[in-house]
Amino acid sequence: MKVVLFCGGRGTRMRSDLPGGGMPKPMQLVGPRPLLWHVMRYYAHFGHREFILCLGYGAQHIKEFFLNYQETVSNDFVLRGGKVRLLSTDISDWSVSLVDTGVDSPIGERLRRVRPHLGDEPIFLANYADVLTDAPLPEIIRRFEATDAGASMMVVPPSNTFHCVDVGEDGRVGGITPVSDMPLWVNGGFFVLRQEIFDHIPENGDLVADGCAELAKRGRLLAYPHRGYWRPSDTVNQRLELDQAWARGHRPWALWESE
Repeated sequence: MKVVLFCGGRGTRMRSDLPGGGMPKPMQLVGPRPLLWHVMRYYAHFGHREFILCLGYGAQHIKEFFLNYQETVSNDFVLRGGKVRLLSTDISDWSVSLVDTGVDSPIGERLRRVRPHLGDEPIFLANYADVLTDAPLPEIIRRFEATDAGASMMVVPPSNTFHCVDVGEDGRVGGITPVSDMPLWVNGGFFVLRQEIFDHIPENGDLVADGCAELAKRGRLLAYPHRGYWRPSDTVNQRLELDQAWARGHRPWALWESE
């Protein structure tokens, strides 16, 4: 299946002062490679290697990354007589379409602008380019295909450290519960979509607030609850935590390392 990745956000909580403009959030490093690469490797691990990248802010950094891709950064190789023989490759069997979808376009509009690149494919995958997980993608897809739903989104428990406080009318506290233990779920990305989604996203609309919300009203939105590993990278600290985890060898999202 084709994979649409939204790479055009400004990432205002994770900025850098590189010449020519800030580095887009998906290009922030985790280990030797950017977040975007980790997300793409996850999909490629399950055989989904046709990518459509929705570019916007900082597009030149993403284009340059792929145009000047160096396999030796993350692959073993033999150097003999000044010539390099790779022992493995990352992206030699990938197809990557890099599409300008506007600097300030909402995610729904970015998806609308790459629709021609999907062709007649009835089901496709879509995701943010800054979230890592160990979710069982084949199971998510199989569960979706077994229904007539128009879209599926992975949902996860809230990941912050706040506590919910049960306060009575007299002001006394009846209990304190970590928000992550509450029967609450939040959007975790990792969408499986039918082309029907385009019927519900208006011009300059949003994928979730417009497209998925309308499907939910019609009873055609499927959720896949996942309590396993899931980490966003919205802030500098979250990205640093992922980078430190990589350095320690704690990489639950790197399922491809078991190949």
